[in-house]
Amino acid sequence: MVFNSAIFALFLPIVFVLYWFVFQRSIRLRNAFLIAASYLFYGWWDVRFLALIALSSLVDYLAGRMMSRHPKLALALSLLVNLGALSFFKYAGFFVTSFVDAFSSIGIDLHVGTLSIILPVGISFYTFQTLSYSIDVYRGKLQPTKDVLAFFAYVSFFPQLVAGPIERASTFLPQFFTKRDFLYDDAVNGMRQILWGLFKKMVVADGCAIVVDPIFADPGAHSGSTLIIGAMLFGIQIYGDFSGYTDIAIGVARLFGFHLMRNFANPYFAVDIRDFWQRWHISLSTWFRDYVYIPLGGNRGSATRTSLNVLIVFLLSGLWHGANWTFVIWGLYHAVLFLPRFRYGTLPTFLLVSLGWIFFRSASVSDAMSFFQGMSTDLVSLPSTIVIIPVVLSLFLMFIEWMRRSRDHALELSDIKSRFVRWMIYLSIILAISLLASPAQPFIYFQF
Repeated sequence: MVFNSAIFALFLPIVFVLYWFVFQRSIRLRNAFLIAASYLFYGWWDVRFLALIALSSLVDYLAGRMMSRHPKLALALSLLVNLGALSFFKYAGFFVTSFVDAFSSIGIDLHVGTLSIILPVGISFYTFQTLSYSIDVYRGKLQPTKDVLAFFAYVSFFPQLVAGPIERASTFLPQFFTKRDFLYDDAVNGMRQILWGLFKKMVVADGCAIVVDPIFADPGAHSGSTLIIGAMLFGIQIYGDFSGYTDIAIGVARLFGFHLMRNFANPYFAVDIRDFWQRWHISLSTWFRDYVYIPLGGNRGSATRTSLNVLIVFLLSGLWHGANWTFVIWGLYHAVLFLPRFRYGTLPTFLLVSLGWIFFRSASVSDAMSFFQGMSTDLVSLPSTIVIIPVVLSLFLMFIEWMRRSRDHALELSDIKSRFVRWMIYLSIILAISLLASPAQPFIYFQF
């Protein structure tokens, strides 16, 4: 079930009404209802996915309960099950193919069949979320919960289940133990953020996709100038797509009295790559910082050791995004840019990030290299006219977010006192979505 679908438009108000007016008698009853609603939401893709998320939830719940008596065994169980499932579903085919290719390069044909494995939607997100619980309990930073309903609801909470933010148990799990009252202002702000997220996804991101997809599918058919703009448009597309999802997720969570962490903070206004990663996919960046970088030693050792730790984190970040050498190169590319301690400036940073997106978007390394080669040819030709509309939409998005950069999101309008002005803004965006929405495209981060 996706946010920008008719079925979700029916699902959300029904769940909202039942949550606030039918299952209001106790916290546990509401949590049980949230689990049922979340499993329906997730199972809408494939009912088989439910067995995996239920197993992950159960294992980490039991690991938490075991932690006081057998801490190392409990943590090992959590790591084995979660990382084992993630590795199998996401990377088994990649490693088999890479193994076969390595032998083929020296003239040995292994004749190993390929694996056909369905990747469960959102597995990378909820796996990291449950791991944060087990690791924090092991470190003594969090007391294990005895409430199985609260824990299952924490893992499966439908607004952020499929594409984050990756919430920490220390900040998010306690919200399932507290009685929640409906707050009108909070709900209104949530609706505003949902509306802005839908605009970013349906108008800007999907509008860019119409142009970006054919450019990357056949870079040889386009001039170098068109390819350069196409790479930048993909940067806008993936931002509008992913941050749009996050805006909707945060807004929907607010409707039910929950608060999710901010996952994007105007990343394309960053002045260097370090600044970019403090603004982009914040929940993943801080997860790797706290559970990988710092345990490796962080910046407490020599400059060489610190650089190695950074390289490891970005390599793992690339692999987290997908089982493809393009993601590995993308991660290492960012590591190389991250290590120097000087500022590039906003525009150079955006251009450097856009170059990295070419590896991220390309199906293979050879496709990426063909794209780069095409960028260096026929630069004097004017870009194709197909890029005009998405470029205008992208500039509009960046302008609005620049003007509202001090706010949590662009439609956080508490500073605008006139109700008439606020409603004109809402209606204008609704009209823009109605008239300018492009054919629906899958959310990009669903594949991760």
